[in-house]
Amino acid sequence: MGQEPNGAATDLSWLLQDLVGRVPDVQHAVVLSADGLLMASSLGIARDDADRLSAVASGLQSLAARGLPDRFDLGELRQTSLEFDNGYVFVVAAGYGARLVVVAGHETDMGQVSYEMVMLVKRVAEHLAAQPRTPAGQNGG
Repeated sequence: MGQEPNGAATDLSWLLQDLVGRVPDVQHAVVLSADGLLMASSLGIARDDADRLSAVASGLQSLAARGLPDRFDLGELRQTSLEFDNGYVFVVAAGYGARLVVVAGHETDMGQVSYEMVMLVKRVAEHLAAQPRTPAGQNGG
């Protein structure tokens, strides 16, 4: 779940489900913290699968962001996409410390998926942000 500015939890699942329902051939969507912890997922994806997708997406973003931009003067990482025989995985930054991940089938329009992801992030980035965690026993104030 995301955090409202006042600290209240926000259920983002409906936003993700809307994306899955509106964009042809999109199968799943998750929001995760930059360190790979699942924050929210669309309906129809098992918790274990959403957790695995979150961990892999976090690793991909981390490797790409640290390994290439400075070396090749690429600027800031915006999106990571993977193509498989049967589909695609897209990862974009989604608010402070968060990522949005979409799994889509091989018939998807990659441009449309990317566009819809960016538009979702622009509309609700403040609700997608992951607040820094504090170690157990410490107060954040």
